[in-house]
Amino acid sequence: MIGFLKRLGFGLMIMLLVLPVIPGGKEKAAGASDSGTNLVLGKSAQASSGKAGNAVDGDAATVWQPLAVDRQDDMNVWISVDMGSEETFNKVMIHLNRADNLKDYQILYSDDGSNWNQAYNKNKDLTSTEAAMFESVSARYMKLNLNLSKDLNVQLSELAVYNSTETPAPAGLKRIYFTDASGKEYPNNAEVRLEKGGKGMLVLKGELDSGQELDLTSYAKTFIASTQDVSIEPSGSFTANQVGASLVHGVVQAAQELKTNDFWIVVDDPNAFLGESYVMNSTLTHPNMKAEIGQPAMIEPKDVYPSVSAVSNINGTLSGELIYNGSKVILQLDSAAVAKGDTKQWTPPGKADKEGRYEIRLKMEQDGKQPVYDSFYFTVWEKKKIPKDQSQIAFLGKDGKMIYVSDYRGNQILDFSNVGYMGGGVKIPEVKVKATVKPGDGDDTAHIQAAIDQVAQMPIGKDGFRGAVLLKKGKYEVGGTLKINASGIVLRGEGQDDKGTLIYGTGANPRNLIEIGENTGLSIDNSTMKTITDLYVPSGSRSFHVDDASSYQVGDTIVVRRIGDKNWIHEIGMDYIYNRPGGTATQWAPFNLDFDRVITAIDGNSITVDAPISNAIERKWGGGQIFKYTDSARIEQVGVENMRADSEFDPSVMDTTMDNGKTDPYYADEKHAERFVVFNSVKNGWMRDVTGYHLSYSLVQMSRNSKWITVQDSKMYDMVSIITGGRRYVIHQMGQLNLAQRIYTETARHAFVVDSRVQGPNVFLDGKAMNNFNTSEPHHRWSVGGLFDNIDAPISIRDRGWLGSGHGWAGANYVSWNTEDELTSQQPPTAQNYAIGHVGPKVPGLVPSDYDPRPRNDGYWESLGKHVKVESLYKQQLLERLGKKAVDNIKR
Repeated sequence: MIGFLKRLGFGLMIMLLVLPVIPGGKEKAAGASDSGTNLVLGKSAQASSGKAGNAVDGDAATVWQPLAVDRQDDMNVWISVDMGSEETFNKVMIHLNRADNLKDYQILYSDDGSNWNQAYNKNKDLTSTEAAMFESVSARYMKLNLNLSKDLNVQLSELAVYNSTETPAPAGLKRIYFTDASGKEYPNNAEVRLEKGGKGMLVLKGELDSGQELDLTSYAKTFIASTQDVSIEPSGSFTANQVGASLVHGVVQAAQELKTNDFWIVVDDPNAFLGESYVMNSTLTHPNMKAEIGQPAMIEPKDVYPSVSAVSNINGTLSGELIYNGSKVILQLDSAAVAKGDTKQWTPPGKADKEGRYEIRLKMEQDGKQPVYDSFYFTVWEKKKIPKDQSQIAFLGKDGKMIYVSDYRGNQILDFSNVGYMGGGVKIPEVKVKATVKPGDGDDTAHIQAAIDQVAQMPIGKDGFRGAVLLKKGKYEVGGTLKINASGIVLRGEGQDDKGTLIYGTGANPRNLIEIGENTGLSIDNSTMKTITDLYVPSGSRSFHVDDASSYQVGDTIVVRRIGDKNWIHEIGMDYIYNRPGGTATQWAPFNLDFDRVITAIDGNSITVDAPISNAIERKWGGGQIFKYTDSARIEQVGVENMRADSEFDPSVMDTTMDNGKTDPYYADEKHAERFVVFNSVKNGWMRDVTGYHLSYSLVQMSRNSKWITVQDSKMYDMVSIITGGRRYVIHQMGQLNLAQRIYTETARHAFVVDSRVQGPNVFLDGKAMNNFNTSEPHHRWSVGGLFDNIDAPISIRDRGWLGSGHGWAGANYVSWNTEDELTSQQPPTAQNYAIGHVGPKVPGLVPSDYDPRPRNDGYWESLGKHVKVESLYKQQLLERLGKKAVDNIKR
C-alpha cells in the first residue's frame, strides 16, 4: 500500500479450514459458542421502535435503528427476542455502529416477556462490538437495553446469543494477549496481512497472577472482528473475506472482563483490478524520470521519449497519440487488435526536441461501446534554465506565464483563479441604500429584520440587486438571528470601529447572528447521469470524456462526481486508523466528492468545465460521473459589510484546560453567540470590512452549499469558549470556489480552517493569525484543493490519525505558497501536497511516532527558508486568466 510499509516480524500460523455456514447461506457470526448455534437467529424480535428483525436476520448489511423520537424520549432504546421456548444462554454478541453515545447497557431475561431479570450490566470501556459473558441463565425471552449518553443515532447490525460450553477462565487470570506461532507476544497494533481468501489462526494466551503463562485454547473466550472483511471462528481460525481491515480482539470473562491489545488483520487483493471494467492496466517508464504520484515528471530536451506499457483486460483495439502542448498530435500508435491478457508496449520514436508539456494518450475501443482513454504526461525542459529563485515545478516562462510541471499522471498544482465573488477578479459592488435603520431601545432583532424583509419585497434591478439595508452608527442589540433569504440584499454598517455600527449579540443563547440563505442542497437530476470514460482524470484538469455528451450543452451547471470506493479507502490506509490512545477511532467509509462546475466547451464526448477538478478521478477507485443540477434554492448577490460584531458573555465562567497543553486561565463561557455570518445556500456573496469580538465559533462560515464567496479585510479578536474541539474556527471553509483574503485573527484554535470532504478549490490569501491555540489546516477526512497563499500562521496539512474521531488524512492537493511560521506538509497516498517558498520551521507530523511508526511521506517541499519570486500564486494565476484589471479589482 502506498505510503504504508508492511509491519515485519509477525509470524502467522496458516491453516486450511472450511468456514461453516448458517441457514440461508450466511456465514456463522464471529464469536459463536462451541455449539455453533445462535439462539436468536431468525427469531421473532420486537423493539422500542424501528425494524427489530434486521438485528437477528444474520445479515450484517441490515440494521435495527430506533427512531430519533425514541432516542429523545428518555435516551433509552431496547430490543427483545422471543426464542420460541426456554433456552439456556451465557454469551451475547452485540455489533453496533458506534459506542461514543452509549452510556451503559444491560442483558435481561424473562419467562413471559413482561417481567425481566438482569443477567449482565456494563457501563465503562464500551466499544462498538461487545461480547457479554455471564453466569448461565434460562428463559424464553432475552432483551438488550441501551441507555444513551448523547442524542446520536445508534444501529445494531447483529445480535447473537449463545450457550457456551467452554471451560470458564481460571481464577487469577490477570491479562490476555495474542502470540505468533512461535509463542512471541504481539505488541499493541500488530498486524498480519493476507490476500483475499487467505486463512490463519489466532493464538490466545493469558498470564496468571503468579506470572505463569496459560494457553487459553480450551477456555471460554470470544473473538471480535470489527468488520465483515474478516470472519473468525470460535476456535480462532479466521478467513480474509474481502479487501479491508479488521480490528480484532480476544475477550475473556474472568474476575473482570479481560481484553487483548488492538490487533489488525489487513486484507489485500492483488487481482482486484484485472476485471473487464478496468479495461487495461498501464504504466510509464523513463530512465531519467520519476513515474510517481506527486513527483515532477520532467526530462531534458533531446532525451528519448518515455515508454508506455498496457496490459489489456478485454478484447479490443488499442491506439495511441503523442500530443504536444495540449493539442498538437506529433506521433501516432497505429490501431492494433489486442486480446485479454495481451501486453502492448510503445516508445514513441525519435527524441523530445521541443520544450513543453507532452501527453501520451491511449485509446481502447470495443464493439458497441464508447472508447476508453488513459493518459500519461511529462514535461520537456532544460532544468538549468529554470530560475533558482522560482519554484522548479511552477515557474514563469519566457512569456511571463506560469509553466507547471505535473507528475506522470498529469496531477499538478491547481489553477485557483476561479475562486471568489463572481468566479474571481470581479470588484465587489457598492449597492444603493433602499432602507435605513437606527438603533432602538432594547432588542433590535425584529427592527432590523423588518427592514431586510422590506427590501426583500422590492424587485431585482438590472444589476442583480434589490438594495442595501444601512444600519446607522450605534449599538444594535440582537437577541436572535437575522436572516437574509432573498437575493440582491446587502446589510451595511457605517464603520467597524467603536464609532461605527455594532451588532451586539445579547443573551445566553448559542446561535448565529446572521444567516444568509436556507440550508438547502443542489437539486441533482439523476436521470442525466453520464459515466466518465477516462481511466484517470488528473487533479488540476478541466477536461474529460464521457460516454455520451449529446444531452449536455455549454452553460449547463453540472456535478462532476469523483467516487472513492472501499478499495481506495484501503489504499490510503483509512480503514485501519489506530485507536486514539485510551479511546477509539472511527474508520472511514467510502464517500464521493461532488465538484460544482459549469460546462464551458464540448467537443464530441469531451467536456470542459470552468474550474479544475481538485482530486484525481480514477477508474480503479470507482471512477466518475456527471449530472445536471439546478440550484433555485441558492440566493445570490448578497453581502455583509462595514460593521463590528460582539457577543455578550459571562466573564465569571473561567477554565484552564486547553488542547495545546497550556493551563492559563481564560474566559470559557459558551452560552452566547457562536458565529457572526453564515453563508448557507449562497453563490456570489461577500463579507468585508468586519471586526469581531468574543464569538465562540467563527467570524464567518461558508457552508456546504456556498460558492463564489469572498471574505476580505476583516479581523477577529478575543474569542470566548473552552479551548478544545469544535470551537474557534475563525474563517471556516466548507463550500467550494471561495476566497478569504486580508484576514487578521487572534486567539483562534484553527484560524483558517477547511472542513471534511470539501471539494475545493478554496483560497486563503494574505492573512495573519496570532496567539494561536492550534494550527490553520484542512481539519479532517480528505478535503481537497486548498491554497494557503502568503499566510503567516502555523499551518498543518497531515495525517491527523486518531485525532478527533479518526480524522486521518485531512487534506490532499493543497498548496502552501510563500507562507510563514510553522508548517507541516505530508503526502497522502494517491495525491500530493505542495510546500513552496515557506519561511519558518518545518514541523514533523503527528505520525509516524512511537505509537504509530508506519511511514508517511513528506509532501513536495521546495525553497524552504526563502520565498520564491512569484510573490502570490493566486494573483499570478488571476493575472494570466483575466488580466491586470482583475487583480486590481480584488485590491483593498
